[in-house]
Amino acid sequence: METVVVIVGAGPAGLATSVCLNQHLVPNVILEKEDIYASLWKKRAYDRLKLHLAKEFCELPFMPHGRDVPTFMPKDLFVNYLDAYVARFDIKPRYNRTVKLSTFDESNNKWRVEAENTVTGETEVYWSEFLVVATGENGDGNIPMVNGIDTFPGEILHSSGYKSGRDFNGKNVLVVGGGNSGMEISFDLCNFGANTTVLIRTPRHVVTKEVIHLGMSFLKYVPVTIVDTMVTTISNLAYGDLSKYGLFRPKQGPFATKLFTGKAPVIDVGTVQKIRDGEIKVINGGIGSIKGKTLTFENGHEQDFDAIVFATGYKSSVCNWLQDYEYVMKKDGFPKAPMPKHWKGEKNLYCTGFSRRGIAGAAEDAVSVADDISSVLATIKN
Repeated sequence: METVVVIVGAGPAGLATSVCLNQHLVPNVILEKEDIYASLWKKRAYDRLKLHLAKEFCELPFMPHGRDVPTFMPKDLFVNYLDAYVARFDIKPRYNRTVKLSTFDESNNKWRVEAENTVTGETEVYWSEFLVVATGENGDGNIPMVNGIDTFPGEILHSSGYKSGRDFNGKNVLVVGGGNSGMEISFDLCNFGANTTVLIRTPRHVVTKEVIHLGMSFLKYVPVTIVDTMVTTISNLAYGDLSKYGLFRPKQGPFATKLFTGKAPVIDVGTVQKIRDGEIKVINGGIGSIKGKTLTFENGHEQDFDAIVFATGYKSSVCNWLQDYEYVMKKDGFPKAPMPKHWKGEKNLYCTGFSRRGIAGAAEDAVSVADDISSVLATIKN
């Protein structure tokens, strides 16, 4: 099949890119490996998840949220928004298409994309002038290799497979990772009666969602250093010194840390109070080894657990199938060009949803990519 643009991935970034291209009347096809769009939200998000950013930072092009939508949306409400977006713009991804290989054909200056139809087992070949990678930052769940992990007799799962703490009542559960997912899953486990311990390797800022909303609003007009000073001051007043509980702050401010390292501040949902009250234990550092149910940590502490939840983030899966990834990506599967032109590569290769700025970043990428493709096509015609 031939088309002008092939988009790989039907998450929010891919959906938005298709809609923006359609506004320019540019033919495009979305290839999605799952049987549904936005699978991260529909299949791999835990039950109690709420969007940590205000609704104005969580909307896609040409469809703002209504006034009746709460400032901070629960997952199900955002999924409803995505459903309405797909219906309104009549987006029709090709589902069950796992892209196995994509290469740039120098002989005709087009992209060749091989996708397996996982329903029929057939290999489909797509040719396009432009290729947009929209598989996003959260490609494959990352479970680090730990010495002896294969001897652990209990349940091991990645945060993408975690739904609720209701099945862990009375069990000793270790949550590995002190980011937003790890801290919220710890809170959820504790609420369901699990004996919860969270392992935190690196310092993180802890803030409230209201303070982050305020900071993001100010960032439109004020330098990041000033916003960071304001947010850090408010957080210090709200939480005080948390280091005695094992919660350490980075030297950089929360927005600078996010910008330079990709690590977002932890938006507290009540976890900090449970840590203060001793209901959730904190261990700093990493896991040294595992022997059966016994985990030995880098600080020498040993403890038995019944289950481990790895909230250790994701790995970009782009380089697994994009043979010519160097036209836009580094080896880690993230853009090689710095912002704000990170989305544009060589040979008409683009990427959306890799700016580490959530839904808002994906939406901005989609607009930029569609505008650029439309401009390139207009130049060719003239």
